[in-house]
Amino acid sequence: MNSTIILEACVANIESAVAANDADADRIELCNMLGAGGITPSFGFIEEVLKKISIPVHVLIRPREGDFLYSEDEHQIMLRDIRTCREIGVAGIVIGMLKENGSIDIKRCAELVNEAGPLAVTFHRAFDLASDAFTSLEEIIQLKCKRILTSGQRASAIHGAGFISGLIKQADGRITVMPGGGINDKNISQLRKMTMANEFHLSARMLKPSRMRYRNEFVIMSNEDVDEYALDVFDAAMFRKVRENAGS
Repeated sequence: MNSTIILEACVANIESAVAANDADADRIELCNMLGAGGITPSFGFIEEVLKKISIPVHVLIRPREGDFLYSEDEHQIMLRDIRTCREIGVAGIVIGMLKENGSIDIKRCAELVNEAGPLAVTFHRAFDLASDAFTSLEEIIQLKCKRILTSGQRASAIHGAGFISGLIKQADGRITVMPGGGINDKNISQLRKMTMANEFHLSARMLKPSRMRYRNEFVIMSNEDVDEYALDVFDAAMFRKVRENAGS
């Protein structure tokens, strides 16, 4: 097992991006709406992050929440978003598209990879909804993606650790298989031993109370059962503990 690990922090606001940078994350995945699995962030947000941090920024390319079966209009949006990401200087993008039968949409994913040009490409957890993971792994390698983010087709990476180990063995160094999903300071050591992975993806989230003093408790701005007077932010202390417990 390689003694050096890479920790990617998934963040959804400027405060969290700066905190991840200061906590010595190796790179960040930038998105919005973490509670929905993430969607593409605004370009104002991306540009501000690029000004404020020094670590590589990878941007999630996902035009909406929900499944990964996209219309042609949504595909065109993704291509345009990738083009803009390339123009403003991000280090990488994070993509994923499926067909109705759960197979990888190879043709349209290839168009996204081609649009990315020199940017590093990660195939995100759409992989976890693929109907045949081991065939999909080979197809994603052929697409020339740099890595796959996966929970091992389970609710969390620790539950899918055995499956992830099998993927890493099949990949045999041709692509990085990066566990993600529910990773924290309590399970990172076990997960690393079980999978032999060297890259890990985590959000290290905590709720920070809003600074609002006036609060109208009768108005709800979301249809989800969430505290609208709290902000999901990056927990730097927990992230540092993850690195410590991972053994590097």
